[in-house]
Amino acid sequence: MGRKIFETVRLNNLTMKNRLIRSATWEGLSDFDGSISDEAYEIYSEVAHGGVGTVIVGFTDISDDDHYIHGAMRLSRDELIPQYRKLTDIIHAEGCAVISQLAMGAYYRKLPNGLVKQVEPDQMTQDEIRNVIEMFIQSAKRAGKAGCDGVQIHAAHFFFLSRFISPRVNHRTDIYGGDTVRRSRILKEILSGIKSKCPGLHISVKINSSDFTLGGLEEDESLEICRLLAENGIDSIEVSGNGTSVEGIRPHVNEAYFLDFAARLAESVNVSVILVGGLRSIQTMQEILDNTKIELLSLSRPLLREPDLPEKFRKGESSESKCISCNACYGSHAHRCVFVDFR
Repeated sequence: MGRKIFETVRLNNLTMKNRLIRSATWEGLSDFDGSISDEAYEIYSEVAHGGVGTVIVGFTDISDDDHYIHGAMRLSRDELIPQYRKLTDIIHAEGCAVISQLAMGAYYRKLPNGLVKQVEPDQMTQDEIRNVIEMFIQSAKRAGKAGCDGVQIHAAHFFFLSRFISPRVNHRTDIYGGDTVRRSRILKEILSGIKSKCPGLHISVKINSSDFTLGGLEEDESLEICRLLAENGIDSIEVSGNGTSVEGIRPHVNEAYFLDFAARLAESVNVSVILVGGLRSIQTMQEILDNTKIELLSLSRPLLREPDLPEKFRKGESSESKCISCNACYGSHAHRCVFVDFR
């Protein structure tokens, strides 16, 4: 189709110097209040300097009360905007676009004794759901003030929004539960609110192709939700799934494990589809651009091993990632590659 990895890409409210994206990767380095650490700044400087076109900043929590995962950054308060602005400045300095991944691990209800209790979608009131929607919208406004080019609504990996849209978890009988349209209403209202309040932001969503669990979201229903979001103005869709980090990926052998779904989706919607998961060679990536309507390619683990892999690709110094998909990074400090000394 004539598309190349290293060419300028212009989407709604987003210009990228190439088609490679650093997929949101959780470092777990923030303080309890969501403050960004010096080490996190260094990591983002490394990956931005390495040549990707866009950086999606890892799991950025929209709520002060959500401590579902440890060490998440936050945009839940205005006081955090200057720290996030410093981060976007570091990434922009390398010519990279910046997208903030807005997320919630779980919803926590405040109790009379001052403690909080995790509450699943079935037990939430409509006022609590609307509160979550508003938190996403307000966090998007803060992302804009912090200089982000866009935001990504995190509806994958069985975090809060992923569970909310899953038939495995959501058994509500009101306007926010039941069939596909009603379960995905929360995503459409978040999208609508961000578009209204933040017209200058590129808005993406990360969604499971499948929950890979009995009774969960499956591919056909995920396609339907993606079509609904496309009809309501989403700008891009990153395809993922539960249990995403498959071990033993080898170049030219078993790359791109979400390719089939992403290619189907790209044929079904008129928005940019981002493929993540098991991309290891520049040859495979170019073949995907040549043979499908997928427009963008997203990397995580390969950039933990080689933050400068995109620049190596561009210069012809390398054609394959050194990442062996051992997943040891999942148990390391800051999810660093265990085979690299970053000191």
